[in-house]
Amino acid sequence: MSVEINNESGVDVDEAAIQRLVVYAFDHLNVHPDAELAIQMVDEGAMERLHIEWMDEPGPTDVLSFPMDELRPGSDDEPTPPGLLGDIVLCPQVAIAQAETAGHSVMDELLLLTTHGLLHLLGFDHAEPEEEREMFGIQRDVLVGYTLAERKR
Repeated sequence: MSVEINNESGVDVDEAAIQRLVVYAFDHLNVHPDAELAIQMVDEGAMERLHIEWMDEPGPTDVLSFPMDELRPGSDDEPTPPGLLGDIVLCPQVAIAQAETAGHSVMDELLLLTTHGLLHLLGFDHAEPEEEREMFGIQRDVLVGYTLAERKR
């Protein structure tokens, strides 16, 4: 598995935890171990520029996903083929504010946003209520499973 993490946000982030989450999520979702993923963390100004350019919406957002090879989750019998999954862009400054509002740690928020972005790269969406239930259910399963795996570390 190739996961490249680049933090240009100016915020100190536990990149190893994010790496472990991605490894866990790839295994949970039967994504081929040779799939490639890039995660970039940027400041609010850079995120706002991306948000305007790609979503035509003002202001910084928390996470953006840019799929490449349109890979989808695999099954136990047939994992996702190897390929370029895409890019996830996170804004830790936005995550800090959201974590405070949600009452959990910034790292928990960044793990949630990473999982959310990864699921978007794998074709999940939450525009419709049924899609939202499916995506958020898988997101919860990945985060709970990862948290339990981390406790055993």
